[in-house]
Amino acid sequence: MSSRRNIKGWGALSVAAGAVLALNAAQPSSVTAQSALVPSMLVSVGACPAEGALCTAHRRNLVLDGRSLALDTRTASGPLDLVLRTSGRLADVTVTDHRGRRVAGAVSPDGNRWTSVAPLPADSRYAVGLFVERTGGSGPAHRRARLDLHTPAAPAGERLTAALGPDGGTYGVGQPLTAELSHPVAATDPGGRRAVERALHVSSEPHVEGSWHWVGPTTLHYRPRDYWPAHATIRVRSALDGVRVTDRLYGGPSEPLTLTTGDRIEAVTDVAAHTMTVLRDGQVVRTIPVTTGKEGYRTRAGIKVVLGKEATVRMRGDSIGITRGNSDFFDLKVQWATRVTWSGEYLHAAPWSLDAQGSEDVSHGCTGMSTEDAAWLFRTVREGDVVRVVNGSGRPMTPFDNGYGDWNLSWSEWRRGSAFGPATGSAAAGALLPAL
Repeated sequence: MSSRRNIKGWGALSVAAGAVLALNAAQPSSVTAQSALVPSMLVSVGACPAEGALCTAHRRNLVLDGRSLALDTRTASGPLDLVLRTSGRLADVTVTDHRGRRVAGAVSPDGNRWTSVAPLPADSRYAVGLFVERTGGSGPAHRRARLDLHTPAAPAGERLTAALGPDGGTYGVGQPLTAELSHPVAATDPGGRRAVERALHVSSEPHVEGSWHWVGPTTLHYRPRDYWPAHATIRVRSALDGVRVTDRLYGGPSEPLTLTTGDRIEAVTDVAAHTMTVLRDGQVVRTIPVTTGKEGYRTRAGIKVVLGKEATVRMRGDSIGITRGNSDFFDLKVQWATRVTWSGEYLHAAPWSLDAQGSEDVSHGCTGMSTEDAAWLFRTVREGDVVRVVNGSGRPMTPFDNGYGDWNLSWSEWRRGSAFGPATGSAAAGALLPAL
């Protein structure tokens, strides 16, 4: 939108980096019908220490002539707020960064206010386009104006970055996304955690609802409400660069990530029936006789995700606390091993237990099957595929400390791990959108 120096019929705007402003607008003086009103803009910069705080900063009037305005995001940590102080309504507001990306925000129901989803990052420039609609004696009138904003560079110091995972590639529909932060953000700093979540953008084709969950001060996981769609494309990027996370910590650049999903593969082990049923896109493709964990070593119940595959792996009893000399001790080279926990639970070939497969539980917690079935399963599944264990008495799979047990949390439990809580959904994500 081009800048216009003389715009009839509307007056003061307030621009604030922070929460709602309780300010009185400057009113234009009386003029004749032939006179042009010179619009002014009331600007408040800084002094918003946190989201939701009241701004009480220095203010000044600016003529809407496309000039550049500095917003001090080092003292104003809340979202950008544009408030119309004269009659009329904001019919449209566009805020675009220097790379042409549109800043997400919304106009209030009464049309007087536009607020960005997230604070503006440091060291960036923005073009603000304002489209104001007024109703007068001769009917609606529309006016346009532009303002250029820039935010100062972040102070020198360490930067918070996010290592996004897993690596790019094709995964199963149960694969969670991960973000490992270079600096901790404590649970006692909800504002910092919200800033991080806002800046970690996830999109998928087809679209699904999803959310981040804080596993710890440096680790987040992301999953949809249900599994990812089959053959989806998932893109993850960090917009942390320049974002003020805490008083002393700003975000830095991070590498983006793109991955895809394959067929929807699920392997369902029914402990009571001693079978594993493998489904592809909801259709049964193979039913396998299996043996699972015996008394004292019951196979974990619940939902797991394939972590990796090893054509040959050495399994030793002492890796799970069975000492040499104990009658349960074992030391075996195992073929076609599909790992589902970091502590050593696999789906693997167990030719020594063929007589028990399909009828009895004799393993130390793994799911054993014939060499032929194990080799087929090994070729069929990939990282991220879903493995469910049902109708057993083993202890539940934990969510985070032994692989990807994320799916064992209900959606409401998962949402409680977000800094935005269960009631906000995922609306905070996506602060920067492609320009229209």
